[in-house]
Amino acid sequence: MAIDLLIPFIILIVLVVYLIYTRNKFEKNILDMYDKKFEEWKTNSTSNRVEKPCKELVGLIYKDGYNINIELLDGSVSSSIQQGKFKIKDK
Repeated sequence: MAIDLLIPFIILIVLVVYLIYTRNKFEKNILDMYDKKFEEWKTNSTSNRVEKPCKELVGLIYKDGYNINIELLDGSVSSSIQQGKFKIKDK
């Protein structure tokens, strides 16, 4: 009588071990496939980010009566101002 219950139990254990093994193999296969696709994506994708030059505060402009005074915080732009290389933007 013990053998009658032992055979289905062994079949059940073998089936469970087989399903666990096939699932692990499937998961490993999927992970390898996604890693491969990710590596392909990294090599084929191009970054479309355009780095805009950020604004930098180099001076202050004051109006004193009828005179306009420019205070430079960075002396490297004084030649550009003397040559007239600047734009005026109204808001």
